[in-house]
Amino acid sequence: MWSDPVINRYTTGEPLSPEEAWAKTLRNAGLWSVLGYGYWAIEEKAGGEFVGETGFADFHRNIEPSITGVPELGYIICSRVHGKGYATEAARAAIEWLDQQLKPERTVCLIHDGNAASIRLARKCGYREFQRTQYKGHNVILFERLI
Repeated sequence: MWSDPVINRYTTGEPLSPEEAWAKTLRNAGLWSVLGYGYWAIEEKAGGEFVGETGFADFHRNIEPSITGVPELGYIICSRVHGKGYATEAARAAIEWLDQQLKPERTVCLIHDGNAASIRLARKCGYREFQRTQYKGHNVILFERLI
């Protein structure tokens, strides 16, 4: 998935090497033991094939305004299954789990300002824009969901 240029257009900006993708996988797995929440793999019901990942993290991003300490929703879906509703279903399940388990007052998500599909998904999940800013040289929008 991380070698697909379509996926990386609004994330890393370029395809990841196998080493970089593996490091990202290990980082995501470590979220659970450190934070008590993290990412899940998304699989197709028929056949169990991997199609993406979703969940929450706190990456301590160097961004203003700071979102450190606030669970940040993330989702990424293999381009071959875009438009099938997997991201919406998975993101809503992750939000429901976090709401039940941790009952946070607020969650956030960071989206590249050109990623219209991701912006639509965030809005469908109850997120509202609260700040436009820059992150690693890219124009991004910060969204929040208040509980």
